[in-house]
Amino acid sequence: MAQILIHEVGPRDGLQAEAQVVPTETKLGWLQRLVGSGLDIVQVGSFVHPQKVPQMADTDALFRQLAATKRSDDAVLSGLVLNEKGLERGMACGVEMFCMGVSASATHSRKNTGMDTEDATRRIITTALEAQRAGHDVQVSVQSAFGCGFEGAVPESRVMGIVAAYLEAGLTAISLADTAGHAHPAQVGAYVRRILAMEPTARVTAHIHNTYGVGMANVYAALEAGATSIEASFGGLGGCPFTKVAAGNVATEDIVHALQRTGQRGDIQLDTLIAVARDVAAFFGRDLPGCVYKIGPIAAAPSV
Repeated sequence: MAQILIHEVGPRDGLQAEAQVVPTETKLGWLQRLVGSGLDIVQVGSFVHPQKVPQMADTDALFRQLAATKRSDDAVLSGLVLNEKGLERGMACGVEMFCMGVSASATHSRKNTGMDTEDATRRIITTALEAQRAGHDVQVSVQSAFGCGFEGAVPESRVMGIVAAYLEAGLTAISLADTAGHAHPAQVGAYVRRILAMEPTARVTAHIHNTYGVGMANVYAALEAGATSIEASFGGLGGCPFTKVAAGNVATEDIVHALQRTGQRGDIQLDTLIAVARDVAAFFGRDLPGCVYKIGPIAAAPSV
């Protein structure tokens, strides 16, 4: 198994559904610790209308402050964009990796972007190619890839149709997002293998929610099938505010802890991740879904 990349999405996916807005300085403190912790990628925020997602109103300012002090060995700074305007904002403030996607659920797509899946696919591909031409890393995703809280089952053919459109356009970094948390391990593994059969050089990421308690099993199913990157959130916080049941992600520190127990990713500062998760829980005044930040880690095996 190749080294597994960890993409921390807590500052965006973790916070976006929270009604209590986190002050910019507090958020910046969390981000600075995450960016320097050995994680590979940290998603700073999303470029959305502040009235729709008030928590993301300071995304531009956060990118500017982080970019101004970034070291060469810090995590890549990623940002989520939904359209051309978001891309323009991201290019102006220091985004290094652009993440953008299309929902395989027509209902979720309309609630999330105001577009149907077909129109959204065309628009996202155009936007992604523009970002690539400007020299940025780009990851495209299929949201609600494993099911939808509004529609239920989503046909595999619809998911793979979006993937095929991405690959045809030359976009090979692809994330499968379990937005509604409906995925099960056999399905996750089959979808990852299907993408790699379509394009063996594709870089597949799994974005897993733990809505029904099978999040970690789905993470391992994705990795065993050939995914090389996992998106996760501090403390397991998160959930799309435009899906039916907004439930948390798999916790970043839980995944890193599991990997380190088998001698992998010893370069990531697990104590820093745990400390951030504890600070986030203290800020919101409640327990988060994650496990390791609450009970502490088991000593790691020697690195390999």
